[in-house]
Amino acid sequence: MKKELTIALAGNPNCGKTTIFNNLTGARQKVGNWPGVTIEKKEGLLKYRQHTLRVVDLPGTYSLTPFSMEEITTRDFIINEHPDIVINIIDASNLERSLFLALQVMELGRPVLFVLNMADMAEARGMRINEKKLAALLDVPVVFTVGNKNKGMDRLIDAAIEECAAFENGKESRVIRYGNDTESCISQLEGLIHETQAMTKDSLVRWHAIKLLEADAVEKQRILTRFPQQGPHLIEVAEDCRKRIFDLFQDDFEMVITEDRYGVIAGILRETVTNTAKKRIDMSRNIDRVLTDRFLGIPVFIFFIWVMFQSTFTLGAYPMAWIESGVTGLTLWLDHLLPASMFKSMLLDGVVAGIGSVIVFLPNILLLFFFIALFEDTGYMARAAFLMDRVMHTAGLHGKSFIPMLMGFGCNVPAIMAARTLEHQKDRILTILMTPFMSCSARLPVYIVLAGSFFAHRAGTVIFALYAAGIIIAILSGRILRTLFFKGADAPFVMELPPYRMPMLKSLLIHMWDRSKMFLRKMGGVILVGSIIIWALSSFPKNITYSQDYDALQARVQDRFTRQIKQADADQQIILNQTLASELKKIHTKKEQERVSKSYIGQLGHFLEPVFAPIGIGWQAGVAIVTGFVAKEVVVSTMGVLYGVGEAQEGQALTTALKQSGMTALSALSMMVFVLLYVPCFATVVVIYRETSLKWACFNVIYTTLVAWTLSFLVYQTGMMLRG
Repeated sequence: MKKELTIALAGNPNCGKTTIFNNLTGARQKVGNWPGVTIEKKEGLLKYRQHTLRVVDLPGTYSLTPFSMEEITTRDFIINEHPDIVINIIDASNLERSLFLALQVMELGRPVLFVLNMADMAEARGMRINEKKLAALLDVPVVFTVGNKNKGMDRLIDAAIEECAAFENGKESRVIRYGNDTESCISQLEGLIHETQAMTKDSLVRWHAIKLLEADAVEKQRILTRFPQQGPHLIEVAEDCRKRIFDLFQDDFEMVITEDRYGVIAGILRETVTNTAKKRIDMSRNIDRVLTDRFLGIPVFIFFIWVMFQSTFTLGAYPMAWIESGVTGLTLWLDHLLPASMFKSMLLDGVVAGIGSVIVFLPNILLLFFFIALFEDTGYMARAAFLMDRVMHTAGLHGKSFIPMLMGFGCNVPAIMAARTLEHQKDRILTILMTPFMSCSARLPVYIVLAGSFFAHRAGTVIFALYAAGIIIAILSGRILRTLFFKGADAPFVMELPPYRMPMLKSLLIHMWDRSKMFLRKMGGVILVGSIIIWALSSFPKNITYSQDYDALQARVQDRFTRQIKQADADQQIILNQTLASELKKIHTKKEQERVSKSYIGQLGHFLEPVFAPIGIGWQAGVAIVTGFVAKEVVVSTMGVLYGVGEAQEGQALTTALKQSGMTALSALSMMVFVLLYVPCFATVVVIYRETSLKWACFNVIYTTLVAWTLSFLVYQTGMMLRG
């Protein structure tokens, strides 16, 4: 038997497929995109006894009819890549729906294993499934698992290997038979395929016949391309069969075979499923009575989001302090180790100051992604979309559009790509244009610095208010854009609410880490390069003419205090030495501020000052905002360089520098509003271009920046009026 096997995992969304994939592969995963499409592709390796198993997690889908890229990708992989076995993950608590895809997978003629996942939930609902009878009826091995408890994984792998061996020894897939009229059409087309010898070496003759009868556009094009002579005749015969079926049933063939499939499923359920209880409490339904209630649902949702951001800020504060201490210690060690040089300045004031200003926020990013994964794995994410349906109709959309927007709290790039699940092009474009207003995790470090510096214990609430403001502004913008550019009737909202599940810690941690790796990759790429560039722009030119002789001023102060210290007693000497250090530091800070102000980046900042002055943002922060177009994380690293954090010796260096610069709570709030709303990062703009067009990408850049400046102006000027 083969020692290396390829296993494809297929199943409905929310069936626990990804949990099982994580159980099998753990950290041995690769994530990329399927060739030709931007749907996420996950692969992992598993060493099991003498076998090496390549596990491929196929996109979740309800059928193999090519209505979506997920369906096409799944069936193309099974047909073209010839996996050794397809493991069909089935929600045991929702067997009827899951078996519809399972029958279509069997039609592909590949080795199949049925995994009845969430067996504990099925049992809790009073369902008893006879897996031996199910296996006998379909001639497919059946295994029970509880994915979120990691139960049944070894049996799953053993059964998969055994089934692969059986097919190597000559076993063939059982053919699922449908109604007489349906089978008559399938047989006629199968015979014609064999007669024309178009696919005599193809094991999927029956599947090809069914797809032609279903008028599958992808399959018809494939037949015409591969067999230009026989293909048109095959399609003509299929059309004749479709007409005959329509005359008999007054319905299309695809509807008739769908009814036949559900008829087969009904027979399977009758033979294999019994109810052990007449009445069971449906926990999900009872929870939904509160969480999706028209009055209580939205306040509960707002509370959960508030808890998420408050926890992200408060729980993240402890590891933040540890990392900041480590950065400070590294700075002091390098300062002591290296001699004065341009390299030392670049390393300390550029690399360490820039990267160090951002890496301290890694715990907050991890916590944010943990909560998002928690919402997804428990099933609450779908409820949030359901709750927001009525609100989203304000923007001319439906609740399903809220899922990409909610994902935008993590990162706008995958959130925008997730909008392709929407059925209508106008809805997709409108959702994509609204999503950048959702505050991604890259903006979080800016909020934490500014809110933590100027709003203390209210920082978590301020950050929550910013995220809520992003949602409100996104919806209002959607209404305006819908009215101006996307006129038409609202799309109806039909979305499955999966049952609530107890999330598995391992799965949550894997999801959290996968999404956080992007943040770490930026540390060694965009942020590192950006920090060095900002350092260079702030360090040159060297021949600066100062407004006064700071060195002479320091010498005079030093001389004056030295005379006083000599004449003072021991206690007074301590006080005078502290005062001297403070005075010298003030002079040094003034000199450094003037030097940076006259550097290249200072010149750029002063050039932009008229743009940012009306919204209360100084030139240093203005430059940081401009560099944030590359990546929002660079905003904090730029401030770390421009405010001289690299030379600070105490903790909370950037906070201290911001307060000393003259920034106030009002100007900090104005800056946070601007960062919330202005042009998304370069990667997001590129994705908008790829998903829509150059026109909409450029529009988004201009529109978001105008909205940001206008609302920041209103916040700052209104605050100044109220102060006055």
